[in-house]
Amino acid sequence: MTRRTLAVVSAGLSQPSSTRLLADQLAAATRDELVRRGAEVELHVVDLREYAHDVVNNMLTGFAPAALREVVDRVTGADGLIAVTPIFSASYNGLFKSFFDVLDKESLVDRPVLIGATGGTARHSLALEHAVRPMFAYLRSVVVPTAVFAAPEDWADGTADGALRGRIRRAAGELADQIERRPPAGGPADPFALTTDFLQMLGRGDGAPVS
Repeated sequence: MTRRTLAVVSAGLSQPSSTRLLADQLAAATRDELVRRGAEVELHVVDLREYAHDVVNNMLTGFAPAALREVVDRVTGADGLIAVTPIFSASYNGLFKSFFDVLDKESLVDRPVLIGATGGTARHSLALEHAVRPMFAYLRSVVVPTAVFAAPEDWADGTADGALRGRIRRAAGELADQIERRPPAGGPADPFALTTDFLQMLGRGDGAPVS
């Protein structure tokens, strides 16, 4: 059985949060789809509101506090990522953008990503295409075709209604497809790992003894 890790980032600020609710339902649908295909799935859910001060400190100092470093490693080392933000002023919120700003610019290259958002009106759904998707395109991630937006009318007693439920299932299937096509992730890159062997650094590539 193949072991897969799925990172889930929610940038909701309130508690309870419709953003977290959407993130949880996207995660559950993706996990169920991967399990159906024979994978063992480990979820890592990140509520960014809990790390807001650490994110700001990282932006100011260039160094991530220990708790944030662990979160960053889990996100960048996962097989797939689900990223959900509330929409403020027709775009992602500042906490969501700031978190992805502190990641190494190469850390999400070729990473399968499912994007989602919540907002007070369905008119905000376009922000997924003009703001959120371009951000991950810049990071060279592989964003699945179906982006999932949820407005207040899409919920019924805390449960996704029929149309939203269908979008969640479709997006989860697309993310599972992308994850399945790739070998299991090896975790975050080691920043101290050598990319060149010792002889090459000395200018010798023939394997001859170095005098």
